Amino acid sequence: MSDAALKDKAHHAGFLKNNLREYGMLISLFAIMIFFEVVTNGTLMRPLNLTNLVLQNSYIVIMALGMLLVIVTGHIDLSVGSVAGFIGAVAAVLMVKYGVHYIPATLICLVLGGLIGAAQGYWVAYFRIPSFIVTLAGMLVFKGLALAILAGQSVGPFPPTFQKLSSGFIPELAPGVGGLYLTSLAVGTVLAMVLVWLNFRGRARQEAHHVATEPYGFFVAKNVLLFGIIVYFAYLIASHRGMPNVLVIMTALIALYAFITTRTTIGRQIYAVGGNEKAAKLSGIKTERLTFLTFVNMGVLAALAGLVFAARLNTATPKAGLGFELDVIAACFIGGASAYGGVGRVGGAVIGALIMGVMNNGMSILGIGIDYQQVIKGLVLLGAVCLDVYNQKRS
Repeated sequence: MSDAALKDKAHHAGFLKNNLREYGMLISLFAIMIFFEVVTNGTLMRPLNLTNLVLQNSYIVIMALGMLLVIVTGHIDLSVGSVAGFIGAVAAVLMVKYGVHYIPATLICLVLGGLIGAAQGYWVAYFRIPSFIVTLAGMLVFKGLALAILAGQSVGPFPPTFQKLSSGFIPELAPGVGGLYLTSLAVGTVLAMVLVWLNFRGRARQEAHHVATEPYGFFVAKNVLLFGIIVYFAYLIASHRGMPNVLVIMTALIALYAFITTRTTIGRQIYAVGGNEKAAKLSGIKTERLTFLTFVNMGVLAALAGLVFAARLNTATPKAGLGFELDVIAACFIGGASAYGGVGRVGGAVIGALIMGVMNNGMSILGIGIDYQQVIKGLVLLGAVCLDVYNQKRS
């Protein structure tokens, strides 16, 4: 074997070793999907079930984006589920009881979510109170406030226009052919093309700056697979009722946060704070302000998730948001975020949320009780954290 071949082989082996966690998550997601597709006799990948899967997990994905930044800075937020439930209760009171139009009511709820995040972030960032304690208190406070606002009863239904936030679909610009919603299929195909183009452009930029890149064969195969999966997913979605509005919102947020974490100064500073806060502060980064802003951001996204969940349920209930924080935190850790801070990617958090969503959906189809579902999810989370600890010790 020539020296060039040996060098290329060593490059491939080194790349796989250094990126085992990232590719392992993707492989795990595919394996879980194939497993449930087989054991459910093809129910998992049916267009109707895929649409339900998106609607059922949209609020988890939305909150996971905010939780990722909180975890990267070395903190945690246990209050997100209660905040989401509280915001849903506020929205119900404003729209149903007082007849406030859904647009100003939505803006009020998002601002309120930001204020809640600011209140909790202030104590964490400037008073150095552990985030676990502050947000645990917040979880209890907002759970109680939701119960008080709703007077212990469900409030609904919401106006039909507000319901479309979660249950609506994008308008079709062309008549369907053979049961396909062509606009949704076209949007998915264009999105796949844009993502592949951005990946190739990013690789060219890295090569121009002599930054180490993944082997070209891996890169091409990954992008071909990515394009095929997105187009196939869009085809399945387009076979039912088209693309849900909430999927558009999720995609826009994922793109935004991927850009912020990889291409902006504030994104790099957030990772620097999580990696070594003292060194970051000595280098001139305002660590307290960044921590404060990550909690404000988390509050806004928790509020948005609460609105999406309330719109899907078409009512606000005192138990709304119960246990959401566990799925959100689990999604981030399963997706590769480190419990020590400084490590985590938006794509990983989304994959983690998808893994949790597919597991929830698949186990429900199989008729597995909620008790055993919790056991299985707990073991998966424990395994992910154990892998993180192992990687920390190895490095």
